[in-house]
Amino acid sequence: MPSIFNRLRLPLIGSPLFIISGPELVIAQCKAGVVGSFPSLNARPQNLVDEWLHQITEELAAWNRDNPETPAAPFAVNQIVHKSNDRLDADMATCAKWQVPMVITSLGAREDVNNAVHGWCGIVMHDIIDDRFARKAVEKGADGLIAVAAGAGGHAGTLSPLALISELRQWFDGPLALSGAIGNGQSILAAQAMGADLAYAGSAFIATREANAFEAYKDAIVEGRAGDIVYSNLFTGVHGNYLRGSIVKAGLDPDNLPVSDPSKMNFGSGGNTDAKAWKDIWGSGQGIGSISEVKSVGDYVDQLEREYLAAKVDLAAKSASFTGWRS
Repeated sequence: MPSIFNRLRLPLIGSPLFIISGPELVIAQCKAGVVGSFPSLNARPQNLVDEWLHQITEELAAWNRDNPETPAAPFAVNQIVHKSNDRLDADMATCAKWQVPMVITSLGAREDVNNAVHGWCGIVMHDIIDDRFARKAVEKGADGLIAVAAGAGGHAGTLSPLALISELRQWFDGPLALSGAIGNGQSILAAQAMGADLAYAGSAFIATREANAFEAYKDAIVEGRAGDIVYSNLFTGVHGNYLRGSIVKAGLDPDNLPVSDPSKMNFGSGGNTDAKAWKDIWGSGQGIGSISEVKSVGDYVDQLEREYLAAKVDLAAKSASFTGWRS
């Protein structure tokens, strides 16, 4: 594992949440000891990326000076490398200026982007939904992979995490994070037991005080269950998971959504209906059943740590007591 992960309190990356992740959320996540991240497209206009990175870098440096025994975790910036993103070059130049320690790439793999990040000694983690896309990403220079399995929020795949991680570990021994219904400490440990190094969670962080989300959205996360998640490509052209209630509120029937033309991708503000993805149609993963209240990032990570450590003890006890049928 790259040394960048040595400062983590928990093996967890807070995923970049479109519209929702900003400096306040990222800084809180990093101070709590997990990787915080934001999509560069959240900063509008483009020159706001520079201000955000300045703020994040300065506040985390001050935290590290004042708290040498509990240093902040590194942060990451998400870059959409699809051809529809006309800001990529400008955003990458700003990331180079601030020497962003980790870049998360999505919706395409580009060798030039990976080389640029390596040029300032950063690392690249790439979103993938199957083995084929994973091989392409590594061939083009990605350092690590984020396996986006069934049940993940936002743009998600359909493969079981058991199958996806197993296939990847047959040939890839680099940093591997698992995304898909990660909402408690037990699921973080489960990701590691399957073969991932890290877990990757987003939906649960929507229900935190630092998240830039409507209060109704946060409440919907708290009140929602796995059965409230709808998988559709209507809103952006790429299949993703969304909260049923937000689809109904937009005047659509979640059980009879048309299929969108994938060539008409729109990741920024609209998709293929009048209802705007992320703003009106709320993304969410299937792990929200474990979220019971809106709380601060610090309190949530404290909870995750307690659950994670308790799960390790419980697993060790079960392993010690199990003798198997051969005994």
